[in-house]
Amino acid sequence: MSPLLAQLESRLSQMIDDIAELVACESPSADQAAVKESAGVVARVGQRVLGLAPEVIEADGCSHLRWKTGEGRPRVLLLGHHDTVWPSGSLARHPFAVRDGVLTGPGCFDMKTGVVMALHAAALAGPACPVSILVTGDEEIGSRTSRRLIEESAATVDAVLVLEAAADGGALKVARKAVSFYELTITGRASHAGLEPERGVNAVVELSHVIQRVHGLASPERGTSVVPTVVSGGTTSNTVPALARLAVDVRAWTRAEQERVDAAVRGLTATVPGAVITVGGGPDRPPMEESMAAGLYDLATRIADEEGLGELSAARVGGGSDGNFTAGLGRPTLDGLGAVGGGAHADDEHVLVDQIPVRTALLVALVRELCQ
Repeated sequence: MSPLLAQLESRLSQMIDDIAELVACESPSADQAAVKESAGVVARVGQRVLGLAPEVIEADGCSHLRWKTGEGRPRVLLLGHHDTVWPSGSLARHPFAVRDGVLTGPGCFDMKTGVVMALHAAALAGPACPVSILVTGDEEIGSRTSRRLIEESAATVDAVLVLEAAADGGALKVARKAVSFYELTITGRASHAGLEPERGVNAVVELSHVIQRVHGLASPERGTSVVPTVVSGGTTSNTVPALARLAVDVRAWTRAEQERVDAAVRGLTATVPGAVITVGGGPDRPPMEESMAAGLYDLATRIADEEGLGELSAARVGGGSDGNFTAGLGRPTLDGLGAVGGGAHADDEHVLVDQIPVRTALLVALVRELCQ
């Protein structure tokens, strides 16, 4: 066992206590009061670990936290979030527990363990490593109030290490798809379906054409998905519908594909005479392209070998994270450096306890190397 890993093993009991403290404070993203309370708990744990109070940033009622350690310009940004998808009351059904080397509790995997790992890694990296730690409160609902803060924090660092949970088998995440969301509104004209159907403009008929055209924009060979997800239309069974809506989810590996689909969606024109298509939404997150992670992944692989931390693997994943924003700025970004386990957003959410010191040791060594 390397001295660094031994040091982390000696901290494991305290780290588990810190994770328990964070998990015990429920923080569903849409409940700003709960997120604010959780921010207070994260701040308390962080001050205890780092000996430093965070900057508390309130943006449109949402609570975010930022620490800056060491002297001078931060060289590395450690990025995470403390909000979860779990509604208040989930803790009663899924209490925090550690049994047979498995840690459970709502939000433990995604991603309160990662937050604790970031705090302890920054503390161990030492004052010679100027690091910024950003823990946001709205990642699970699109980072609407934190995106500017994330991009501002990433703009001047040399690398971004994202403490989202690892992919299956503990793989680091080297690429994430771009994400776009659209809401298409089709406007027609109502009329009586029995007496004067010819006077109406049927928005639902136009919707049926739009669904097929949107679905056809997908490119499986490029890994681009374009998925109609939610539809609505019409008012009563005897009225030609004057309004219909369609929600669309788009995922793409490259910015070029994201832009291709965006142009095509915005270029849709109605085929039913008199119908009008209005497009809302658009690109939400740029892709985290593999080129942004390649150098950091190679470095992590070398460090893991030197420190005896086991063999690393890499994964490309379809879901987005705040790492998409930092990679979109051109900042080298490596994701999935947090907990190893599984069950994100599900009843079997869990963390493998023996991997907590291993992955935190990797994080400390990465930070030290990047700060040299």
